[in-house]
Amino acid sequence: MNETGVQSTMPDHDQTRQQFSMADVADKTVSRRLALAGGTIVVGEEAFRLLRDRSLPKGDALALAEFAGIQAAKQTPGLIPLCHPISLNRVAVHTRLRADEHAVEVYVVAEIDAKTGVEMEALCGLNIALLTIWDLTKPINAALEITAVKLLYKSGGKRGVWKHPDGLPAAAQAILDQYQDRC
Repeated sequence: MNETGVQSTMPDHDQTRQQFSMADVADKTVSRRLALAGGTIVVGEEAFRLLRDRSLPKGDALALAEFAGIQAAKQTPGLIPLCHPISLNRVAVHTRLRADEHAVEVYVVAEIDAKTGVEMEALCGLNIALLTIWDLTKPINAALEITAVKLLYKSGGKRGVWKHPDGLPAAAQAILDQYQDRC
């Protein structure tokens, strides 16, 4: 209770300090690590046509999404408080148009040689790439939907390879195959 007799739900300073800690990677071994994240944005028929034809009023959504996704992956440690600052080997953004659903699948691959993984960088890049497509298509259709955002694959470190329990879509597997020889 505070001085006014109201019970506070806010923890005091000492409690807050103890609730968070950055993972200690000092004893981990450097290894090649790769992460693949994927998601979809449904944009509607008219917006899809303009996006596909690269004629949206605000510009080429696919090109800008690629640039934004790469930039976001690089900025992840500044956005997510407990992420380690890392030096990425590579970030790549891949898009796949799904005309039958008026949607765009987006995949982000992040790669590093380090003591810590790159899942958050892949996911951060993915989300910003999807939001960039949203931003450029919203003037045509405000009823957009981002779905199925998830980590699909990661490799490296002591746990080795992990794949999403639902498996990888064929497009994701094809992208992953391009990078397998490096891991």
